[in-house]
Order: sequence, then structure tokens, then C-alpha cells
Amino acid sequence: MNPFEILRFALRGLSANKLRSGLTTLGILIGVGAVILLVAVGNGSSRQIQDSIARLGAGALTVSTSTTGQGGGARQAGPGGFGGFGAAGGQQTNTGPRTQAKKLTVEDAKALVDPVNAPSVESASPVVNASAQTTTYLTSSHSIGQFVGSDTAYFKANNKKLQRGSLFTAEQVASGAKVAVIGQTVAEELFGRVDPIGKKMNVNGAFFTVSGVLAESGSSSSGFQDADDTAIAPYTAVQGTLTSYGALSQIVVQARTPGAVDAAQAEVTTVLNQRHGTTDFQVFNQASLQSAVAESSQTFTVLLGAVAAISLLVGGIGVTNIMLVTVTERTREIGIRKAIGAPRGAILGQFIAEATILSLIGGILGVAAGVIGSGFEIVGVRPVIAPWSIGLALGVSVAIGLFFGSYPANRAASLRPIEALRHE
Repeated sequence: MNPFEILRFALRGLSANKLRSGLTTLGILIGVGAVILLVAVGNGSSRQIQDSIARLGAGALTVSTSTTGQGGGARQAGPGGFGGFGAAGGQQTNTGPRTQAKKLTVEDAKALVDPVNAPSVESASPVVNASAQTTTYLTSSHSIGQFVGSDTAYFKANNKKLQRGSLFTAEQVASGAKVAVIGQTVAEELFGRVDPIGKKMNVNGAFFTVSGVLAESGSSSSGFQDADDTAIAPYTAVQGTLTSYGALSQIVVQARTPGAVDAAQAEVTTVLNQRHGTTDFQVFNQASLQSAVAESSQTFTVLLGAVAAISLLVGGIGVTNIMLVTVTERTREIGIRKAIGAPRGAILGQFIAEATILSLIGGILGVAAGVIGSGFEIVGVRPVIAPWSIGLALGVSVAIGLFFGSYPANRAASLRPIEALRHE
């Protein structure tokens, strides 16, 4: 028998019991679709987390006071920590007994912008955080999640882009002018449809004039605060009205180039060690954090794919079960065909072809289901399809047909004609 005749017999055998064939195909469809969709969810989650980290600023470092006294050290990675997003995680090195940690000051920030001692540092912005400030405009009120005081270099270091209006100037920082640049969330919640540029908002009794509105950064679903629920003002004005003068919350350091981040981190550590006489601070490297997140996200994606692959295995077992039932039901047919001269290869090829066709159809439909499903947002994550997952899932579905169909096919081909003809 030529391959076309074998294929014709296989299709006829499958069409003889359409419901059974459809249910078997459904098992493969679910397995293939699950692999593609879960891998896409893992990729989407990874990209979303990395985008959130990237929004914190490229080539930036964050210096904060150590919470453990001496020995805060330089942390290679920690989620957040800059722009007021908290500080946690990473490694720290103890260099001696605990002492009272010195506070970060504006003078520390100025010392970091030294072409001799810190040639890799482009800017060092002092940061004062005044979180959850109740703000009013006429009859509207909104509790700003993050009220930041800093200088003009803060916007570049934190990748803050202006949508309309203007940023405050160095002269306004020096004079302590009460001006502020607000995020999209503040503009919508506090001013509604009113253009906020030039309007005064009451922040705990102090009136700040809105000079600009930032472009939308996007909220993060990975544990960070709403990046658009923010207001940024000169640190001199924030210290004079909302916080006390003196200590800073953080210092945001911008390296001259992304490749100079590690060198800038070493220089910052050296300069502050000399000024404080001890390592009573922590340095967070956002680039190292992004690399660590990428590695953990890749592991998470592989884990999701492995879980989904179990569905494919179950589908393959279903193929074996259905093909064994089919061989049992068609034992007499097999005996008749062998009695009139059908070779072993024809019987073997027919049943392998049936199993492969079921798996191939299920695989193609599963790819379609996975691609369609990836077009929808799932638990707050926009799936991103990995092209390799489509080829892998489809290839595995065909391999399942060949592998799991081989045993029933061999069993059918090994039947002796006389025993097959006697089968009831």
C-alpha cells in the first residue's frame, strides 16, 4: 500500500467515531494551548516587571542611610529604594561593630559631584520624601502618594518626562520657590478637567504652584506604588514647609553612561566612607536589580511551561488509551486485512497515522487557542508570546502522536490473522 492509501484508511478509521476522535483531539488542544499561554503570561510578567524597574531610571544609583548602623554596605540589587519606593533585599557587608548611622546631607550630595574623586558621576540629587500629603484645590482633595523634594537633575535620573508646562529651575531650587511638577494621577484626581498649570494647590497649609505635568509612567502591578501619583518640588521648599531641614531621605546618583554604573557605585562608596568615617549607608544598583529580576523571571517562565507540559503528557496518555480501544474494536477488521495480504507495515502505518493526525489537529487548534488567548489581559498581565513556544508545542504534539501511538500500532500489527478472525 502506498502512503496515500494508508492515509485514506486512517482518515476513514477516525471518521468512524467522530466523538471519540474529537475528545482525544481536545486533550492535545488543551495541552498545547496551555503551554503557549502560560509561557506568554510568564514573558509578559517578566517584561512588565523590567519595564517598571526601567522607569525608575537607567544608569542610576540610590544612596540611603543604613538601618543597621555601621556596615550598611553597598547592595548590588534591591527592589525599589529610589524615588521613594522603599528599600529591601540585596546583600550587605558588615565591616565592624554597630554605631549610630550618620544622616545623609545636601553636602554629601554635592561632594559626590566631584570630577576628581567621582569622575563617573554625572549628577547627585538630594531627595526629601514627604509621603501621603493631603492636598486640596478648591473643593477637591487628594492624598498624594509621594511628595518628593529634589533638584533639577532628579527628573533625568528618574526618567521623568514632561508632558506640558515646565520643570522648575536651579534658581527656584536655590530660592526655595514653592512650585511643583505633578504626575498624571494627581492632575486627574485633584484638578479633573481643569488645566493645572499655574494653579495653586494647598499641601498641608502650604501653597505650591503647579508649573508642569509629567508624562504618564504607568502603574506597576509588581509591588511598586503608582508612579504617577507623585508631585516633585524643590527640596529647599519641601524642607521649609513639609519636613525639617537637615537629613535627606536619599541621594539619587546618575552615572555618566550606563556602562559606568559600577564605577560610579565604587566612587560613591569611597567618597561617603571618607566623609562619614564608616559605611553607614546603602547603595542600590538598579542595573543589577534588573539583571536579577530577568534571571528569576526566566526561571518562573520555565516553571509555568513545565506545569503546562503536564497537560500535554496527559493528552498523550489519552491518545494511547483511545488507540488501544480502537485496536480492540477493530480486531476482526485487522485480521481480515492481514488474511487477504495486507503487510505489517500497512497496519502499523495506519494506526500511527491515526494517532499522529489526532495530535497534529489538536496541536494546530491548540496553537490557535493559545495565540487568541494571549490577546487578552490575564490577572493584570498582558501576555507576550514567545515564538519558540509555538514551534516547541506543535512539535511536541506531533511527537506525542508518534510516541504514544506506536504501542497500539505495534499491537495491531502483531496480531495473528487466525486469532484476529476468531475475535468476537
